[in-house]
Amino acid sequence: MDWKKQEVLVTGAGGFIGSHLVEHLLDLGASVHAFIHYNSRNDWGNLELIPDEKTKELEIITGDVTDPFSIGKAVAKTSVVFHLASLIAIPYSYTAPASYVKTNVEGTLNVMQACLECGVEKVVHTSTSEVYGTAQYVPIDEKHPLQGQSPYSASKIGADKIAESYYLSFDLPVATARPFNTYGPRQSARAIIPSVACQVLAGQDVRLGSLSPVRDLTYVLDTVKGFTAVAACADTAGQVLNIGSGKGISIGDLADKIIAATGKESGIIRDPARTRPDKSEVMRLICDNSLMKKTTGWEPRHTLTMGIEETVKWISDNLYLYKTGIYNV
Repeated sequence: MDWKKQEVLVTGAGGFIGSHLVEHLLDLGASVHAFIHYNSRNDWGNLELIPDEKTKELEIITGDVTDPFSIGKAVAKTSVVFHLASLIAIPYSYTAPASYVKTNVEGTLNVMQACLECGVEKVVHTSTSEVYGTAQYVPIDEKHPLQGQSPYSASKIGADKIAESYYLSFDLPVATARPFNTYGPRQSARAIIPSVACQVLAGQDVRLGSLSPVRDLTYVLDTVKGFTAVAACADTAGQVLNIGSGKGISIGDLADKIIAATGKESGIIRDPARTRPDKSEVMRLICDNSLMKKTTGWEPRHTLTMGIEETVKWISDNLYLYKTGIYNV
């Protein structure tokens, strides 16, 4: 795909992965339209952290994916759509489950319908490894059963099935990218790596929930390159593709690596407030990325050690952006 000839829309562009995807697409020469949630402060989220020289030609569109009119207007001018807009915090989904259905399921419906009506050439819908729940076998391939172990994961299963239905019912050229745990600069403190790094860099003990769950972590630049690889490959329409490293690490061991990367010392304290309900905790997620590699030629380039070092350095340089004394759900 010649990205210099593409008009591309990214929903959820102000988020962590979304902002990195926008930046990568700009680097590729695409004409990018960034769809962000409307707010009266004219706050563009993480897009504010992209160097100004890269965003001169970027179009910002404010709206709400739950409103079919606003997303319809945004999609109308584009040939490729990356749909990332979503509520993602698992702990908050226990408190406000209806908002997850509204944004993640109904929002995805609105995006798919708009893409169908506007004749979009390729749609990449964003899933999550959380839809698999605790692994019945590892590594997890795309045929693994789906389990709604939190309102968040249930809403993402619903969104994935909406995208699937638009391919099967209407032949919409939509592919589903299913990233495992992505990390890197700009990520909020609701995620494990910035949460640990912020606490250590602020001179605090590290408060965590369960230390035993195992996660597969992928550096954000590898993830967004996976997204563009899915979009560029004609054979991905109608498919679900896992994006992950294929390697797992426990939360406890990961915390030790993050603390070491800061060059500081810190204790680890189990905090019940940060622990998921027993039956909702996903204990093991390790990616089988063989289909992604075979179909698109993509593979991750960053080792976990490299990625943690880059992420911790960025957080250290930008610690003022984080409210280190507040637990961010």
